[in-house]
Amino acid sequence: MITAVVLDIEGTTSPTSSVREDLYGYTRDRLPGWLAENEGGAADPILTATRDLAQRPDAGPAEVAEILIGWLNSDVKAEPLKAAQGIICAEGFRAGALHGEFFPDVPPALRAWRAAGHELYIYSSGSVRNQKDWFEFARGGDLSPLISGHFDLSSAGPKREASSYEKIAGAIGVAAERILFLSDHPDELDAAVAAGWSVLGVTRPGEPNAPRPPHRWIGDFADVDLG
Repeated sequence: MITAVVLDIEGTTSPTSSVREDLYGYTRDRLPGWLAENEGGAADPILTATRDLAQRPDAGPAEVAEILIGWLNSDVKAEPLKAAQGIICAEGFRAGALHGEFFPDVPPALRAWRAAGHELYIYSSGSVRNQKDWFEFARGGDLSPLISGHFDLSSAGPKREASSYEKIAGAIGVAAERILFLSDHPDELDAAVAAGWSVLGVTRPGEPNAPRPPHRWIGDFADVDLG
């Protein structure tokens, strides 16, 4: 019996376009100025981590911004980029410039699953900070009370490695066979299966990832049977 459901965001609960156009665009526009204004303070860990990853130890804020924006445009899942995006977008959510966007079938399904006693968790490459804001500032109303916990690349590890899913299972204290993972990415489903989880692929019109065997795929959260 499934007792915990772990969900991806992009392409699963939410349109990929809403993440990449809204959050990425907001970050891209504000990143250079934020790094320059916060050097010597909040930006320092991001500056240092980016210099290390890019092997550019002498890069100033302007060059670091170019590196991070290049990663953003290439959808590189780099921790300093996700950290910067989390901080910058937090301001946008609170200013009303950003909102969490969800497929229409998602909020009622999450409410029903939670009411039935299932614990819900999020595992996304976006920072935990962005994830929490995405649900709290959801268009149509706050969904954050439905979520029991969040995991990202920093707290769990890469999404295509089985060890990340093993780490999440340990953190939430649920046996692997009692966890269901929903994602639109076949490689992530493969990794979760390797960790002993149950999985369902989510395929929606206009999303970039195509279904791939041997997983079962659904197009609506109403088709999820948690037993």
